[in-house]
Amino acid sequence: MLARVRSAAVLGIDAYLVDVETDISNGLPTFATVGLPQGAVKEGRERVYAALTNTGYTFPLKRITVNLAPADIRKDGSAFDLPIALGVLAATGQVGGERLGGVAVLGELSLEGAIRPVRGALPVALAARGAGLDALVLPKENLAEAGVVQGLRVLGAANLAELADFLDGRSELPHAEVDVARLFEERARHDVDFAEVKGQAHAKRALEVAAAGAHNILMVGPPGSGKTMLARRLPTILPRMSLEEALETTKIHSVAGTLPLGESLVARRPFRAPHHTISDAGLIGGGSYPRPGEVSLAHGGVLFLDELPEFRKNVLEVLRQPMEDGVVTIARAAMSLSYPARFMLAAAMNPCPCGYHGDPQHACSCGPLGVQRYLARVSGPLLDRIDIHLEVPAVKYRALAEQGGGEPSEAVRERVDRARVVQRERFVGRAGVYANAHMAPRDIRHFCRVTDGADALLRTAISRLGLSARAYHRILKIARTIADLEGAADLQPKHVSEAIQYRTLDRRGVA
Repeated sequence: MLARVRSAAVLGIDAYLVDVETDISNGLPTFATVGLPQGAVKEGRERVYAALTNTGYTFPLKRITVNLAPADIRKDGSAFDLPIALGVLAATGQVGGERLGGVAVLGELSLEGAIRPVRGALPVALAARGAGLDALVLPKENLAEAGVVQGLRVLGAANLAELADFLDGRSELPHAEVDVARLFEERARHDVDFAEVKGQAHAKRALEVAAAGAHNILMVGPPGSGKTMLARRLPTILPRMSLEEALETTKIHSVAGTLPLGESLVARRPFRAPHHTISDAGLIGGGSYPRPGEVSLAHGGVLFLDELPEFRKNVLEVLRQPMEDGVVTIARAAMSLSYPARFMLAAAMNPCPCGYHGDPQHACSCGPLGVQRYLARVSGPLLDRIDIHLEVPAVKYRALAEQGGGEPSEAVRERVDRARVVQRERFVGRAGVYANAHMAPRDIRHFCRVTDGADALLRTAISRLGLSARAYHRILKIARTIADLEGAADLQPKHVSEAIQYRTLDRRGVA
C-alpha cells in the first residue's frame, strides 16, 4: 500500500516541492521517516499517531516507511505532520486519494487533530503556483498570507476531520479571497508623521535627502534632542513599496515567523530597532539551521541602531558586508543560504559618554580624551559606509511651544518619489544601482558633473577642512541627491555647500 502526497519545504526565503511517499507493508510495527528529516520532522510521528487515533481513525500496526523526496536536502519544521497523516490515511484506504493529485498540503497537527499554523506559507504558495499545481491546502490561520498569490486556489482547513471530508467529496474548504490593491491602501498608512516633529528643520531636511538618495545616516546629538523620534518617521517619507518588494519582504518575515497571524502582506516599509545587546547572529542571521536576522527583516526599509557606540564591536563590524552587497550569505557545513538585506541604516549616538559635549546648556564632564575614545568605538570602515553625519541639537522651548504642525510626511514623500524616479531612469542598465548612494567611483565621475563655482568650493573645503578622498566622494553623492530634489542637471555651489554640512565627523577629524 503506497500513497503520495505533495508538500513543500522552505530553503532560505524560497520553497521547493517535496513528495511525501508513505509505504505500509506487513512486518513488525515500526514508523521510519527517511529523507534527511531533522528533529521536528522526526517527532511528527508521535503527533500523527495521536492525531489520527483521537480523530477516530485507525492507525495501522504495520511497518510504515515515509520518504521525503528529494532525499538529499535536509527537512526541518513541523509542516510535514499533515501530509504524513494524509499519506497514512490514503495508503490504508480511510480517505480517498483522487483529490490529492494536484494539491500541495502542509500543516502542523495537534494531538487532538487540529491543524496549527506554520512558517513560510507565502513562499510555499509561490512554489506551488510555479509548479502548476491546482490548489494548496494549509492551516486557516495562514490563509490570508498565502492568498495574495494570484492564479492558485488556496484552501484553509481547521482540523484533520474537516480535511478528510474534503478529500472524500463530502464538503468544501473555505478559500482565500484577498484584494491586494485594497490591502496596500489599508496597510500602507503609518501611525506616525513628520508633522509631529517640533523644530529640527535642519534634521528633517537631512532625512529628506537621505530618503531621496537611499543614503545611510548617523545622527549625533544630546539626549532628548529627538533622534529616535526622527528615525521612526523616516519610513513614512520613503517611496511606497511595489508589489514585488512587498512579496519579497513578506517572504522574509514569513520564514522568520515574525509575520502576525492573519496578516497577508507587509505593505509598509519595515522599521527594525534592535537593542544594543543583540548578538552578531541576531543581527545578521544564523543558527544551526540559518534564520534571517535583523538586517534581512529590515530589507526594503530602515534598520535603526540607537546608541551606536554601545553595540559590541564585532556586531557592528559584521554590518559592513551586507551594507555593501545588499545580501547576507550564511555558510554552514551542511548548507549555505542567502537572504536579501538591502536596507537604509539610520544610527544615533550621543557626542560623548555623558551626552552633553558641545551643548551650551550643560557642561560636559568627559574631557577630550573621553570624547575621543567614545567616538572611536565606531570604526572608520563602518563610518565609511554612512554618507550623512548629522548634528541634532537640543530643541529650543519656542519650537516645542509652537501649536502648528510641520510639513506632513506625504508632502515630503512626493518630493522623494520625484527624485527616485530621476535616479531610476539615470541608472537603467546598471545592475545593483538604483539610487545615488550605490554609485561606484566611475558612476560618480560620469553623473556628478560640477560647475566651476562648485568645483572651487570643493577644492577650498578639502584644503581648509582636511577632508579625505572618501569624504570627497560622499559629498558628491549627497550633492547629486540634493540636485535631484531640485531637478538640476549639474551640481551647483549651493548643492555642494549643503552636502558639506552633512559630513560633521569628517570636519571633526574622526572619520
